[in-house]
Amino acid sequence: MTDQVDRILEQWQREKPELDVSPMAVIGRLSRAALAVESRLAGTFAHHGLDASSFDVLATLLRSGAPYKITPVKLAREAMISTSAVAQRLNKLEARGFVAREANPNDGRGTLVALTDTGKELIEKALPDHLKTERAILYPLNSEEQAVLALLLGRIDDAAGF
Repeated sequence: MTDQVDRILEQWQREKPELDVSPMAVIGRLSRAALAVESRLAGTFAHHGLDASSFDVLATLLRSGAPYKITPVKLAREAMISTSAVAQRLNKLEARGFVAREANPNDGRGTLVALTDTGKELIEKALPDHLKTERAILYPLNSEEQAVLALLLGRIDDAAGF
């Protein structure tokens, strides 16, 4: 089956036969897949009144375990985002009552980010739908293929320093 990436590769082969454009096959499809995944997940998040960044913060707090409180620095590290991005996300989530900032009893100047009952209820409703969407996206691949793909993508991440 020929797709847009195949057509692009054919065009480059015709116009620049001296160049090895084979990386474009992987990167082009990876980019297109990433856009498709983001779009599908965005629909699931929107169904719950969330966006990807809000889901990420709430999910990070939930998976941190009871009492669902962590420092903003740890939240940034666990969610793999900058501390300034955390502050912006927390402002939005706090305004909606999904998280609260509390004094850190172990650090007089620090704060903890706490998942509220409302936030916990929301993420616990959204998480199964999120996983259902991820399974639907990966449906064309069997479990062995998914494991291989995860391994290969992990190697790219490692090489990129992520």
